Amino acid sequence: MARVLDRHVDADLRTTRAAWAGALCRRFLGRLVLLVGVLAVVFAAVDLLPGSAAKGALGANATAEAIDAKNAELGLDQAWPVRFVRWIGGLLTGDLGTTVRGQRVGDLVSAALPETMIVVGVALLITVPCSIAVGMWWATRAMPRSRRLVDAVTTVSIAVPEFVIATVLIVVFALLLDALPAVTIVAADGTLGSPDMRILPIVALAIPQIGWNSRVVHAAVSDHLRDPHVTQALLDGVSHVRVTVRHVLPVALPTIAAAAATSTGMLVGGAVVVETVFNHPGIGSLLSSAVTAKDSVTTTAIVALVGILIAVVLTASDAVRVAITGRVS
Repeated sequence: MARVLDRHVDADLRTTRAAWAGALCRRFLGRLVLLVGVLAVVFAAVDLLPGSAAKGALGANATAEAIDAKNAELGLDQAWPVRFVRWIGGLLTGDLGTTVRGQRVGDLVSAALPETMIVVGVALLITVPCSIAVGMWWATRAMPRSRRLVDAVTTVSIAVPEFVIATVLIVVFALLLDALPAVTIVAADGTLGSPDMRILPIVALAIPQIGWNSRVVHAAVSDHLRDPHVTQALLDGVSHVRVTVRHVLPVALPTIAAAAATSTGMLVGGAVVVETVFNHPGIGSLLSSAVTAKDSVTTTAIVALVGILIAVVLTASDAVRVAITGRVS
């Protein structure tokens, strides 16, 4: 009898896991479909910008005949939907296309992506533990005056744009204190002049995300601190730290994971601005240059890669929520 029950339980678990996996796959595919729509909008928006990509590639003194030949070479003499469909077909085979200057987009992205991933990855590694620590302290141990101070600081850090934070950091640490470089200098071999050139971009990216995630952690922990079993544990004399770590934090983890996943996309988006301010070589600088050159292929390729990364991270967050709560949504 026991073996029969065990077989039924195992079958139910396999069915449940298959249902979870199917739901996660459907959600991931839905995000990819949405991404294709976003890419079409981006491709069209760049194509509709004023100016001529061919003329920008050839120079201001280019003749009309040369510009027409360049447009034909790049396929710019065709409607943007035709070029977009052709680009999507190439993307499915791993071909990101060619820039208006004849360079392979894949080569440019592979050269710029590692530096952006370092900056974004370190900023995320700083954001998650700092926001958990601040949010938990804010919800459990902070005095009323400290609560108001943290509330004000986190609100300001979220409201202020990244380029303003970056500018303030440059003024304080580069100009006044002369402690860190204001811009990134790239050596002849493509490497950074010194590792400390990453510090200010990382901090500029992390500050808003720490503020936002701290508020998310504070709200999640505060909500679960009012759960009956938590209240009873506190009345029984169990310390706030032990109750929070063992009973509150695990329940709040899906919300924290979802916030961290969202922050990944926000960090990548913020890198576009921050890398431009610090002249940092990465995806952000490459994207800025592509938009300026009216290079729809390069711009859309970068957005596609970032979108796929965000879709993967959000799906991983969904998997964490499923593993903890047993629910997909």
